[in-house]
Amino acid sequence: MKKRIISGVVLAVLIIGLGFTGSYPLWMMCLLCSVIGYMELTAVLCRSASSKKKGIPPRWNARPDLIAMPGLILTVVYFAGLMYIEWRYGLVNREGMIMMSDFWTSMLLALDFLLTMVVYVYTFPRRRSVQAAGAVMSFFYMPVMMAFICRTRNLSHGLFLYLLIYICASVSDVCALAVGMAIGRHKLAPVLSPKKTIEGAIGGIAGSALVSCLLALVVQYFEKGTHVLPLFLIIGICGSIIGQTGDLAASAIKRNNGIKDYGSLIPGHGGIMDRFDSIVFTAPVIYYLSFFLSSRL
Repeated sequence: MKKRIISGVVLAVLIIGLGFTGSYPLWMMCLLCSVIGYMELTAVLCRSASSKKKGIPPRWNARPDLIAMPGLILTVVYFAGLMYIEWRYGLVNREGMIMMSDFWTSMLLALDFLLTMVVYVYTFPRRRSVQAAGAVMSFFYMPVMMAFICRTRNLSHGLFLYLLIYICASVSDVCALAVGMAIGRHKLAPVLSPKKTIEGAIGGIAGSALVSCLLALVVQYFEKGTHVLPLFLIIGICGSIIGQTGDLAASAIKRNNGIKDYGSLIPGHGGIMDRFDSIVFTAPVIYYLSFFLSSRL
């Protein structure tokens, strides 16, 4: 527990510090986390059939399987391209910057699929379709979803929206745990996560919405004339729901593959995938909600 608390405090300081810094330091940290998270996930999803038959548990490997190499290389290319787009259009997400970022993302996703299929085809039957699918899924799951943390930071009110990503994930998790322990009776996903309850999930949503509204009031106090309360309320609710779903999704993959944690990089928390499982789900939701609703509410 002591290690978990210390690691949590260090992570919180790092996250807040990078939020204030923004730009390239944040991009580089997200790139590093994406690479590690991608390797953790492909170690689970791209295991060979022989490893499964022998009962060898999946583990992070500094030398990933060949089927995962296209995604690993393209992760660096993807973040380099997004950093170039930021440099080209400036630090505030404008329409052209958003269009170019989405185009670049679509192109890299297609390229990752094609290159992964090339490896699959020309190493057949040593590698199976499930490994190829796992590699493509891992590229979308970590690098692409993780990049939305940085992209959100570049929106109007970017620092506060960036903080909302972590508020929707972390505050929701804490409130869900507290309410679930206090009054939880009905299981949310009894097979997947027996300790999670419907009451806890509702408490998590309420806690996320409340803190998001408090943050909106802070924004409106310091930035006179802004009215972000409705937007932040919607983000708090939707972010909590999708964040809890992301947590369960990562747990489902672990249960399917018989592991407790994806890694051991962060003492008391596990790997990057264990710590960012709900955050990478929340970031794209907040990004697109902010972009589409900020001028309509």
